[in-house]
Amino acid sequence: MFETFSQSEELSRVRLTDGEMAVLVGVYLNADKGRVDFDGSLDELFNLAEAANVFVVGKLIQFRNKPESSTYIGSGKLAELGELVLSSDADLVIFDNDLAPSQTKNLEDELKVKVIDRTELILDIFASRARTSEAKLAVELAQLEYSLPRLKKMWTHLERQGVGGVGLRGPGEKQLEVDRRLAQKRILALKGELDEIHNRRKREVAARTEHRTVSLVGYTNAGKSTLLNRLTGADVFVKDMLFATLDTRTKKWHLPGWGPVLLSDTVGFVRDLPHHLVASFRATLEETLNADLLLHVADAASINLHAEIDAVYQVLDNLNIRKKDTLLILNKIDSVGEKEKLDLLAQKYPNAIQISAKDGSGLERLTAAVSNALSKEFIDLQVEMSVGNGRMLALLASDGEILSKQFTDEIVVVHCRVPKHVFGKLKREEGIKITSDHEDEPKNQW
Repeated sequence: MFETFSQSEELSRVRLTDGEMAVLVGVYLNADKGRVDFDGSLDELFNLAEAANVFVVGKLIQFRNKPESSTYIGSGKLAELGELVLSSDADLVIFDNDLAPSQTKNLEDELKVKVIDRTELILDIFASRARTSEAKLAVELAQLEYSLPRLKKMWTHLERQGVGGVGLRGPGEKQLEVDRRLAQKRILALKGELDEIHNRRKREVAARTEHRTVSLVGYTNAGKSTLLNRLTGADVFVKDMLFATLDTRTKKWHLPGWGPVLLSDTVGFVRDLPHHLVASFRATLEETLNADLLLHVADAASINLHAEIDAVYQVLDNLNIRKKDTLLILNKIDSVGEKEKLDLLAQKYPNAIQISAKDGSGLERLTAAVSNALSKEFIDLQVEMSVGNGRMLALLASDGEILSKQFTDEIVVVHCRVPKHVFGKLKREEGIKITSDHEDEPKNQW
């Protein structure tokens, strides 16, 4: 009998059911006492629970010097949590912390309800939102890597090994050991499939040399998709909820005063984004890794704005792309309201660009800033050619931006802005004359 692995069965330790009622628990350790956003952390956990279609019926917070080894929270708080679970008729407890498998088991034995941690909640949301085959593979891998050390005979759908072999114990091998080995095989298979996708995506992105690339990054629900739609005229899915989409969308953006660029929207980040997810979604994040410029979109109306900005930078650090050219965009200024608050934001983030993707406020300043940032790699040229050279006119229009054209009977002089690599190609063309005022190429002609 061969070992089998069913992808259709449950992959995580628990799967949330719509309509479950949950109590949220946040434990803040001694090092966290200086935090000003601990309430905001539970607010975010509330939003994550809401995204999983779970009703929050209670909250509990505790400060400790260190976690209780057996149950994470102290005995007194555990008793208080038990009373809260009973009085609220909750059937689920969600911790804003990462729990050890033994802690989860002990809590469930004591509380008589399901207990999950923040990572499990995020993984469950991602599993419910995955639509493309790539996203589904990435989520499955993240779930398996998280669940592997937590296997407690929960993989009941796996067949027992019926035949022995070299290095195997035969029919008497424990089910848990079989399960772990099969899960590890599946992990290797998923990594292989995702590596193929990653390499293909790298080749696709690297092949886009004809256009500069700009990538939207930011905290989940900061308005990146709305901004993509506003700038490109696209109609990608937008909804006011966390992790509305897990897939990268790339659209052509005609940047006023500059030329066409490729604008990509990526999966949103959150505080303490599980590293399994970051690793699994590296193919999805390929656009960000190779972008010429990042637009870091933040929710200006969020009470946790600073913490959310820091969380995004932390993820970018994990991806080794923190040093990439980045513009900070404070979105949703229409929701901030008072001018005084906007002035305070301007003082705190003097280099940020305040916009509203919803009503279009500030987009002229944004496009000008993007144009200036990208223009560091571009050159203004005057190209003289015959009026019948349609191929060259088309090249200049597609690879750069034509600023003006002057015609005579036989000659057209085009003032344009092109990337440096296109400038190199133009110098090899016959039948045209190029004049550049670029600081590195003063008044040269070809």
